Amino acid sequence: MARLDIQISREEGDWAEEEALLDEARRVLEFAAGFLAVEEDQPFARQPVEVSLVFTNDAEIRTINAQWRGFDKPTNVLSFPASPIQPGDMPGPMLGDIIIAQETVAREASEQEKPFEAHLTHLLVHGFLHLFGYDHVDEDDAEEMEGLETRILAGLGLSDPYGDTDPV
Repeated sequence: MARLDIQISREEGDWAEEEALLDEARRVLEFAAGFLAVEEDQPFARQPVEVSLVFTNDAEIRTINAQWRGFDKPTNVLSFPASPIQPGDMPGPMLGDIIIAQETVAREASEQEKPFEAHLTHLLVHGFLHLFGYDHVDEDDAEEMEGLETRILAGLGLSDPYGDTDPV
């Protein structure tokens, strides 16, 4: 069974308290890990895999985005795998880091007319899939990743973030 050791850092932004963030992250990421293990035959080691979550603001994520990706602008989520991995590979003991910017999440949720919590859940899943080597650089990869996101989110009771559909 997929086991996670989730580490949280609430650095900047108007985020909920760490305990609430940890509870929500645990609910979302453990479901996503279980889904990958069962539906995608994603292997997991017996010991828990560590995931680091950083909850920050637009200014901080903009700096990180400029430094590591060459994009001098804020973004909603960044993922940094601890080591190169492809979908289906066994992860090491440290899966990687997911960084999320509160203002961008809030702005996008408002623009998309969805609850902040629903958009945050989507971005947690999105970032988590990146740590397993999923990407959306080309159309085929994007279709695969978005399909996984949609199925995981449906299992969490959320609608397709890429369309106007109800969960399947």
